[in-house]
Amino acid sequence: MGTADVEAVWRIESARIVAALTRFTGDFGLAEDAAQEAVAEALVSWPLDPPANPAGWLMATARRRAIDAIRRRAALRDRYALLAADPTVDSAVDGDVDPDRIDDDVLALMFISCHPVLSPEARVALTLRVVAGLSSEEIARAFLVPVPTVQARITRAKKTIAAAGVPFELPPAGERRERLGGVLSVLYVIFTEGSTATSGDRLVRPDVAYEAIRLTRTLAALQPDEPEVHGLLALCELTAARFPARTGRDGSPVMLEDQDRRRWDFSAIRRGLDALARASTRGLGPYGLQAAIAATHATAPSVEATDWDRIVVLYEALGRVAPSPVVELNRAVAVAMTSGPARALAIVDELIASNRLPGSHLVPTVRGELLARLGRRSEARAELELAARLCANERERSVLLRKAAALS
Repeated sequence: MGTADVEAVWRIESARIVAALTRFTGDFGLAEDAAQEAVAEALVSWPLDPPANPAGWLMATARRRAIDAIRRRAALRDRYALLAADPTVDSAVDGDVDPDRIDDDVLALMFISCHPVLSPEARVALTLRVVAGLSSEEIARAFLVPVPTVQARITRAKKTIAAAGVPFELPPAGERRERLGGVLSVLYVIFTEGSTATSGDRLVRPDVAYEAIRLTRTLAALQPDEPEVHGLLALCELTAARFPARTGRDGSPVMLEDQDRRRWDFSAIRRGLDALARASTRGLGPYGLQAAIAATHATAPSVEATDWDRIVVLYEALGRVAPSPVVELNRAVAVAMTSGPARALAIVDELIASNRLPGSHLVPTVRGELLARLGRRSEARAELELAARLCANERERSVLLRKAAALS
């Protein structure tokens, strides 16, 4: 067994291993460190002596590393004695762990990684590290930040959780739904970055997006009665379904009206529609409404045949339950398709007047498109050139500059 085998097992089992170790030791940081040490040991020993039960091997080795670390900590001697005397530990490590209990452990791990005491950046880094099993290098590559920055965020996050005395347990039922919103927001951020990278030379980062989908599927399995979990899963599936057609062979963006819809992933569309149906049982929330918009696009045969009236209504509903300038901007795009660019331009100009999206390239992008449709070419060109200057993604910037040049 080589490095790829170790990485594959770790990617699948890391959350369960770290969660189980955290429950055994009561120390989130220690559990994560011990699991990482086990992986390092596996990289050396597995090519020479492949284990019959790789996941069990990692769990047992990590447990030994955790006990070694506890031994070295004089202040934790009492806890070590309790751990060593706990008869349930050995049976659990040997693979007789109650599957339902493990599922609860993974869910608790998600809630800890997304705890409100952490900054949004720390929650994302910690979730990808301890729940998804990504290395610091992988996280840094995905979010285009230096590796030391990711390592520092993770280290600070673990210290913050320890200092705050965050217990390894699911929040009480009364708090779980409120805290669930934080977990969903982290998964949404991860998926959004994968779907449309905010910077760099790639428009889409499928590995990041699919990791978010995998985590959301896990969450949906653990929390099957939460409609918004299914709403987010539906949104991710329906959006990812368009990935195969969103970029050309050279990585350049392909606009929705130019995409070859035969290349869309129809299996993902079916999964997204199924998840949307489950999200609709008690009325749609913010993620469910966005998924409904994505579903309208995904099931339309063309841009012209899209039910834009329905999309406008959905954006109006979304604006009521989760108002934001981005929702207003997207509503303007839909209004342009139903009522013409002049009415949409008025919505965009209201956003500019209220200074609700300062510094974003999205506003001048939409305004430039609308001005172009109104035949105000010089103004449109100036807006698109401004958008290009504000855009940090090289692929998007090149498209904006091409459109501006075409208006010359």
